[in-house]
Amino acid sequence: MIQSMTGYGKAVATYGDKKINVEIKSLNSKALDLSTRIAPLYREKEMEIRQLIAAKLERGKVDFSIWVEKEAGADATPVNSALVENYYRQIKEIAARTGIPEPQDWFATLMRMPDVLTKTEQETLCEDEWQAVRLAIGDAMARLLDFRRQEGEALQRKFTEKTDNISALLAAIEPYEKQRVEKIKARIIDGLKTIPEVEYDKNRLEQELIYYIEKLDISEEKQRLANHLKYFRETMDEGHGQGKKLGFIAQEMGREINTTGSKSNNAEMQNIVVKMKDELEQIKEQVLNVL
Repeated sequence: MIQSMTGYGKAVATYGDKKINVEIKSLNSKALDLSTRIAPLYREKEMEIRQLIAAKLERGKVDFSIWVEKEAGADATPVNSALVENYYRQIKEIAARTGIPEPQDWFATLMRMPDVLTKTEQETLCEDEWQAVRLAIGDAMARLLDFRRQEGEALQRKFTEKTDNISALLAAIEPYEKQRVEKIKARIIDGLKTIPEVEYDKNRLEQELIYYIEKLDISEEKQRLANHLKYFRETMDEGHGQGKKLGFIAQEMGREINTTGSKSNNAEMQNIVVKMKDELEQIKEQVLNVL
């Protein structure tokens, strides 16, 4: 079963007063194109995070985000009360020595002093917290992979429908192909009859007709197209990782359909070829999303 490169996964872990959110989104890309937005505390683990993602997701334009929410008040910057008292004493002493009036709003003045609201502790990442984050990353990736599988199943049903349609259209060409040979022969002979004074060798005419009809023969194109359709279906059943291969097969299918159209020389056949091209175009658009 094929997989899509489109996916989404989100997981949440809790550690202490923290709610740790992990989110992964992916779209189609020729290779793995990974961009990350990581909360400052976990940036030291960025290389390990990238390795975890690359091992699971293989291809796609991937956006990875991890951010932290804390309980209300848990992250409030503490007031350095000892420093506030020190500033208070110094200002009162200066005012007494110099005669400068003391502030009317002591609280506003003291809160504006340097380092009164500055955090002094440095948060460090412990192993237990990292393990909780790591599990959340794995959970988010598992959900994204489930999403990709579901999208892949929908794509496979779509591709099966489109290849079946092309097969049916290919079979619909055959009656017109047989009629075409007789029409070409009749048209050439009728054209010669309009010129009564012209004499021609019937054996030579028969040889030229055979040569001309062989140039317009599409038997090989039909056979190759049928083989490509069969190979496309078999490749889908091989599992994920076949996106590029399916793209190449679709290109070969297009080559045979185009050659059939150029050789048709018949309005009904050309109409069928246009329908085949439309079905194939829908395959080509969606095969870009296949992993």
